[in-house]
Amino acid sequence: MRIVSDLHVHSKYARACSSQFSIPNLEKWGRVKGLNLIGTGDFQHPKHRKHIDENLKEDEYGILRTKSGFPFIWQTEISLMYSQDKRRAVHHVVLAPSTEIANKITAYLASKGRLDYDGRPIFNIPSNEFVKGLKAISGDIEIIPAHCMTPWFGLFGSKSGFDSLEGCFKDQIKHIYAVESGLSADPPMLWRFKEKFNIVSFSDAHSFWPWRLGREATIFDVPKLTYKNIIQAIRNNNFATIETPPTYGKYHWDGHRNCNFSCSFEQTKKLNSICPKCKQPLTIGVDYRVEEIAQFPVGHKPDNSNSFYEIIPLHEILALYLASGLDTKKTWALYNSLIEKFQNELNILLSVPKEDFQKAELPNQLIELVMLNRKNKLKIQPGYDGEYGKVEMPKKQQTLF
Repeated sequence: MRIVSDLHVHSKYARACSSQFSIPNLEKWGRVKGLNLIGTGDFQHPKHRKHIDENLKEDEYGILRTKSGFPFIWQTEISLMYSQDKRRAVHHVVLAPSTEIANKITAYLASKGRLDYDGRPIFNIPSNEFVKGLKAISGDIEIIPAHCMTPWFGLFGSKSGFDSLEGCFKDQIKHIYAVESGLSADPPMLWRFKEKFNIVSFSDAHSFWPWRLGREATIFDVPKLTYKNIIQAIRNNNFATIETPPTYGKYHWDGHRNCNFSCSFEQTKKLNSICPKCKQPLTIGVDYRVEEIAQFPVGHKPDNSNSFYEIIPLHEILALYLASGLDTKKTWALYNSLIEKFQNELNILLSVPKEDFQKAELPNQLIELVMLNRKNKLKIQPGYDGEYGKVEMPKKQQTLF
């Protein structure tokens, strides 16, 4: 059974998230995207927990299902801010095997602080103590460091992260099986680290729209959809991932958004990490941070490396082709027509043969953009300091237009 999953999402109760974030919308747009397993998001938040209980029913295998049968897994993201040598801030994805365990996790968190002010609550708990506390509840709980390279809240982040898994988790490292790559990093970047860990990929979606939900995902091949099978696949490194190109992420290069300045790590070193415009320290991005931590050269590939796809969301391709915005009527009209013809977005991005696009009489320029995306051949101006990367029209395509 092929499971295409996004196990890191939020709810409308998390800061900077859509007010229309809901289980029905996640199901609707998850199907459009091509997902068939999604995290519940924010299960410890009292109001969202009520929403989960009203819309999902748990089966005997730890899978929550809607009335129509679409599957979810208990999931949340927790922010830990604490002092360990210096200020640390690390986000963790938490997966739970059942309602009973989700309740116990919620009770544990409630004993540490408030749960009702944000869907992604903050606790003053060191990561190793957090893992120890959750594992005392159940060994089936999975803790995955979220968007591991981002500057502000990634495990390896430049602002408040660590140089190693061991430095973060100490003796509890034995319970950490995987990290989440995040938008600004991909497996080849993380393969260069001395420590070996499995690399999963999820969206950290703040809305249900298909250019956010499932933009990164993990593909499992399991005999049956059960929580146990999904966790075993994560721990045994038996999966493939869907990634966005790292340059598309909001923190790939170094820079200052307010100064409209960005640069590669080589240039940052020449600048001594100081912005040439405002003379303040640059926000150091993922590319630079990888170079600080990496023990192996570019191109190093470990024996246990998994296959992965690297694509940008279909809305980006269509907006580029139409010279339009992501959320315009023009882009939506073309998107909807393609979904009607080819089932779902990931099918279009990854699987539909070029000949089928041609038979459907799609414009050649659009077909070529889809195929270039599939081969990860599109040029992207790297994102930095909270700004997404910008996809550029290939020169050949420009002349065709």
